[in-house]
Amino acid sequence: MNKILIIDDDKELCALIKQSILVENMEADVCHTGKDGLMKLRENKYQTVLLDVMMPGMDGFETLEQIRAESKVPILMLTSRGDSISKIRGLRAGADDYLSKPFLMDELIARMVSLVRRYTRFNPMEGKLKTLNFDGLSIDLDARCVTTESGTFELPKKEFDLLLFCAENQGKILTKQRIYEEVWGEEYCFDDSNIMAIISRLRKKLEENPGNPKYIQTVKGIGYRFNKEV
Repeated sequence: MNKILIIDDDKELCALIKQSILVENMEADVCHTGKDGLMKLRENKYQTVLLDVMMPGMDGFETLEQIRAESKVPILMLTSRGDSISKIRGLRAGADDYLSKPFLMDELIARMVSLVRRYTRFNPMEGKLKTLNFDGLSIDLDARCVTTESGTFELPKKEFDLLLFCAENQGKILTKQRIYEEVWGEEYCFDDSNIMAIISRLRKKLEENPGNPKYIQTVKGIGYRFNKEV
């Protein structure tokens, strides 16, 4: 059974969420402080963390930073409605998704199920994942090739590395600096031409409509994101 960790000081809400997720064949542990949440995360394996921003003591952002220093587990943050600054800050710090309070329980459950599904796909219980499969696209990690409706073909090293990095971080907003430092292994030089050129070539090879990309999408003013809906 998949297991999530809820870190929120609202005890009534935590109890309601814990009860609601049972219908999705998931169970939950609950912590009411960031410190207790970190300890619990170190002791157990979870497929998703539900993290509230506003908590006494160590707030959600501090807790998020600590989690990201130790784990790649998906994190869904709860923010106040209309608090766009918190949403942006959370996504940039490594959150995978966010939801504003108050929210519909059905939407919360759907978002958590989506995060759990992606995480378990990239982190199978047994063996090493050999292929990443998306809607209309497969990435073979061993052969370093891709398969689309047009067939199977190899990609140049940088194109494959950039595509793989984005796909492995599906749904996350990746800055151009982070992409450059990860794919090129060098200090970011504030020249985005190489990244933009490779993204353009990938879209021409992978996309049915490069002008309206299905996979690697542009996040204006920040960078790129591999579509979490594929």
